[in-house]
Amino acid sequence: MATRSADEIFKEFKEHSVAEFFKRNRQMLGYSGKVRSLVTAVHEYVTNSLDACEEAGILPSIYVKVEQTGEDRYRVIVGDNGPGIPQNFAGKALATILSGTKFNRYMQQRGQQGIGAAGCTMFAQITTGKPIHFKSGTGNGKAYECNISIDTLKNKPIVENMTPITEDFHGSEVAAEFGDVKYENSDKSVYEYLRRTALSNPHLELRFVDPTGAESTFVRATDQIPQKPKAAQPHPLGMTINDLLDMAKVSANNKISAFLTESFSRFSQNKLSEVKGIATGVDFDKAPKYMTWADAEAIIKAIKEVKWIAPDASFIIPIGKAQVEVAVKNILNPDFMSVVERKPQVFRGGVPFIVEAAVAFGGQAGRSSDDGQRGSLMRFANRVPLLYDAGSCAITEAVRNLQWKRYGLDMETQPVSVFVNVSSVYIPYSGVGKEAIAQEEEIMFEIRLAVMDALRGVQRYVSGRKQASHEMSRYKLIMRYTSQLASDLSDMSDKDKEAIEKNLRELVEMHYPKVRDTLNGKESDEGAEEDGEYTGNVEDSTGQEGS
Repeated sequence: MATRSADEIFKEFKEHSVAEFFKRNRQMLGYSGKVRSLVTAVHEYVTNSLDACEEAGILPSIYVKVEQTGEDRYRVIVGDNGPGIPQNFAGKALATILSGTKFNRYMQQRGQQGIGAAGCTMFAQITTGKPIHFKSGTGNGKAYECNISIDTLKNKPIVENMTPITEDFHGSEVAAEFGDVKYENSDKSVYEYLRRTALSNPHLELRFVDPTGAESTFVRATDQIPQKPKAAQPHPLGMTINDLLDMAKVSANNKISAFLTESFSRFSQNKLSEVKGIATGVDFDKAPKYMTWADAEAIIKAIKEVKWIAPDASFIIPIGKAQVEVAVKNILNPDFMSVVERKPQVFRGGVPFIVEAAVAFGGQAGRSSDDGQRGSLMRFANRVPLLYDAGSCAITEAVRNLQWKRYGLDMETQPVSVFVNVSSVYIPYSGVGKEAIAQEEEIMFEIRLAVMDALRGVQRYVSGRKQASHEMSRYKLIMRYTSQLASDLSDMSDKDKEAIEKNLRELVEMHYPKVRDTLNGKESDEGAEEDGEYTGNVEDSTGQEGS
């Protein structure tokens, strides 16, 4: 076998654009499988619309239409009433991978990487050869439409046929045709994605037209726009040595001490004094850019020995217990639900996060199967539904390992829906497709506690309902014999049968007051928790499952 020199080998050395990389590895963006690819495209456009509307302080109204144009070819149209995109940014926003307004901000938002919309443009282009059509209006009569494609070799946008629009148009509308995709009705379909989006965003008005022309409208359940997230600072807990060094290198502070107090949340002068007292070998007066690995290691070790105040929750905007209740009632209409919101915590890198969980029982909870209703798990990250890659997700793993029998529930045979939303300034997705949350230990622990607490609320309801059913059966069984017993006693005592029967019934009712009230259309005080309004409170922070 002939040998080759290094010079010969490196003649083939070339640089490639990030767009060219994702073109060859489109499955990393979620474009794998025909049904999933179509859902991914709708997901990217809808999340962008929601983020834009909320950042502009606009109650979002979104329109989605999917129409078939050929075998395994569909046209997707998504329009919103948002602020629009300035004309000179349209190409960069929709056809330049890793560009946008989100990646460089330490702020809670649905999109994070600046890949989604540009990825859709690329996928449309490589499966149909067609550019996307974009229409936008930013107000004051400044509206336009154009065709946009992407030069994958250079990761640059190609904008053509830019035309002003004379009509009064405000918002954005994108139309893209995709090949190698398929629409179907399933629990991982476009419809299910949009249904769950409406569930986790009760302030959203959403209209959807499927390929058959059938229209579905998800009515806005609240007019309250979520509070606009603020830029956050990382919490000291969870920081790694490498994280600290990377931040120190770009810091403009003159001293490490100033760098620590100004770059991290909860790092007061008192906490700095405590850290200094532990990390005695570090010169806190030198510039951060001269920080060594040993310095960073000593500081991180000291941070872990200090007691810290929990992260500032004002940087994280969860859905909120009241809004979750409204949304679950609006979409699932369960017989009962229990909702829990945990306090903010941090995971690796000092990133704060909040876990919300709800367990709905009865009504339209769960999912249909040949054997009736079964349980379902609905996963969300910053209000965005996660339909795929469930097996590798932290939410699935945390919920799967719970001992359900302790709570008298069975996901395989009962109509139960478990709703889990993780809110954070940075969601640690396990892949670029953003369909699963990485199995970070701290996040899984919080999910476990939240769901356990919600389950305790449902357990009380289910137990009460079983007890009520048991008492009703006994009550009816006893009442069945009161007439015969009254007749026998009347014969033996020569007293009035009707009077005896009335006394017997009153005696039975005295022993079964709940059943009596139920039959009389009244609600007893003991059944107040059964009205579907119970909201769980955190009781167990140990991670141990109660009975």
